[in-house]
Amino acid sequence: MRADSRFLAQPRQFWANVRSISQELGYTKRAGRGKSSSVKVHTVKEMGAAMTALGLTSDHMVVGNAPTDLGRNLEAYFAYRARVLNEFVEPQLMNAAAAKKEFDHLRNQLKPKCALPMNKQKGEKREHAYLTGIVNMLVEKSLGGLPVNFNPLHLTTFTANDAPLRTLSRRVDGAFPHTVNPIGIWEIKEYYFTTSFGSRIADGVYETQLDGMELAELRDSEQVSVEHLLIVDAYDTWWLKGRSYLCRIIDMLHMGLVDEVLFGREVIEALPAIIANWTATYRARVQRP
Repeated sequence: MRADSRFLAQPRQFWANVRSISQELGYTKRAGRGKSSSVKVHTVKEMGAAMTALGLTSDHMVVGNAPTDLGRNLEAYFAYRARVLNEFVEPQLMNAAAAKKEFDHLRNQLKPKCALPMNKQKGEKREHAYLTGIVNMLVEKSLGGLPVNFNPLHLTTFTANDAPLRTLSRRVDGAFPHTVNPIGIWEIKEYYFTTSFGSRIADGVYETQLDGMELAELRDSEQVSVEHLLIVDAYDTWWLKGRSYLCRIIDMLHMGLVDEVLFGREVIEALPAIIANWTATYRARVQRP
């Protein structure tokens, strides 16, 4: 999924309010017995109360009983964030069994030559990294032999006159066509066999945010752009334990720190179209005199 254009051009003050309100009012509401919990929608009245509880003014959001433009935009964003997570993202997320089924189907259908790496678990949890394998197979098929780096061992670098202009702080999970001046890069966060939502998973979200901030600075300062893709999956981890971090991912997407996020099985239909756009850019680049 890509960002809703209504919220892409919001100023930094908007996101400061989103974070403060989310912190005070929470991201999810507890469900009753036998029901799944869902992402919260915050009203302007509730947001004003949150500001008061934080010792801050609410005048920028509501005057008397009338919401300001900012208040209305915040209320619309919280409603959108809840709806897209509750209605779209949750059904896309797969558990390990569903991911293995999709992985096996694609491997039998595509007969891939690309690497299909194993996860980092031990013992009975030692399996293929299903989501990474799915991504690698779809990328290989869609590229049709064009160069790609499925496992970058170098930092991503952007150049000017063949000298480094910017180098990212972290290695990404894939780059097309190369880690030097790529057209597209991607990060994969799959946690099928994780039993708790630990700091390693939370750090993964913040790492992607760091990459996005560096790429935003590159775009704003040097007018150099690259497509930055985040791919995540694991129903138990992300939905049952980490919905607040899914909210942060939706925030990150609309802050312009990642260009597109693919959730679970969404990758199977969406990724080939993304790669098709990248290959068109690549062919235009190599044909340029």
